[in-house]
Amino acid sequence: MARVDARYKWFIGLIIITAVIGWAIFSQFADQTHTRGEKDVSDPIPVEVEPIHHGSIEMRRMFSGTLEAFAEFVVASKVGGRVEVLDVDLADPVTRGQRVAQLDNKEFVQAVAQAQADLAVAKANLGEAGSALEIAVRELNRIETLQKRGVASESRLDMARADQLQKQAGLEVAEAERIKSEASLETAKIKLGYTRVTADWTGGDEQRIVAERLIDEGNTISSNTPLMTIVELDPITGVIFITEKEYARLKTGQAVTLTTDAFPGEEFIGHITRIAPVFSQTSRQARVELTIHNPAHRLKPGMFIRAAVVLEKVPDAVIVPEKALTRRNDHSGVFVVADDSSRKAVWREVEEGIREGGMVQVKGDGLSGQVVTLGQQLLDNGSVVSISANRNAKGGKSE
Repeated sequence: MARVDARYKWFIGLIIITAVIGWAIFSQFADQTHTRGEKDVSDPIPVEVEPIHHGSIEMRRMFSGTLEAFAEFVVASKVGGRVEVLDVDLADPVTRGQRVAQLDNKEFVQAVAQAQADLAVAKANLGEAGSALEIAVRELNRIETLQKRGVASESRLDMARADQLQKQAGLEVAEAERIKSEASLETAKIKLGYTRVTADWTGGDEQRIVAERLIDEGNTISSNTPLMTIVELDPITGVIFITEKEYARLKTGQAVTLTTDAFPGEEFIGHITRIAPVFSQTSRQARVELTIHNPAHRLKPGMFIRAAVVLEKVPDAVIVPEKALTRRNDHSGVFVVADDSSRKAVWREVEEGIREGGMVQVKGDGLSGQVVTLGQQLLDNGSVVSISANRNAKGGKSE
């Protein structure tokens, strides 16, 4: 029994000694861990920063579109016939009222001659009717005088009056025939003039360009057959289509900068002229027309264009890089590092605005100095930071 108690005491002692040694080791490890943690917390967090800028920023949007002629005029003949002469060809300049084609006019010349002969006959008939009326009037006057003297009967007077009325009607008919013949002659002359096809348009410049020739010399055409298309190229019209998102931001008169693959690296200036009041039911887009100055006619209808439009501009804005934005508790903000020796990153909640070229307009309090652009995921409000030197060339100091 005594031997069992000794073993029991020895076992209890061993447990106590083991517990003491373990507690000592744990305490030492905990102290080391606590010391290392304090050191890690106090060490600056390496970040990259860029300066906060103040200046102008624009909301610029790029739209694709095409060019159309500012004005288009289709030349057509009002009469049919054979084309004898074409005075202009593709790409030739045309002045307002210039003859562009001549049709065979022999039949129309003959029609004018026939109308002139008919008019001459009508005038002769009119003269004859006038003479007959004059004779009838004199005869009526003579019979009336005789009747008053009792020499002529009442019936003879009635016959004279009837003859005078007949001659009066004949004169009126002859006058109507003359007027009709004159109108026929004028019509024949007009049709003869139509064989000389001219380019007559209203408004715009006095000179335009032949864009398309649709017939050749020697072709026989009918009336109203299109002969050629003439366009005005200065100014020229650009057409783009916009969605509902941009519609409210556009207005007539806004400046537009255009580029085209035909002239890489070169910009053309225009402005918005018309905005459609309705949207297409199929594309859900609205047509917008631009007017572009084109004095040298370098831009041509059908060219593909890219139109840059400034939708909004803020002349004095606070601007930071987009990569500086971060989110905390569902709010957007930036970490600001003041231009002092504290080297603390302070969280500033901001309201985002216009974005352009990797930069963004922000609104908020305490936005001055520099913003953290890399490493902000490691930061809390008031964290001490160490600014990397390789990205600090834009205005911040390095450590």
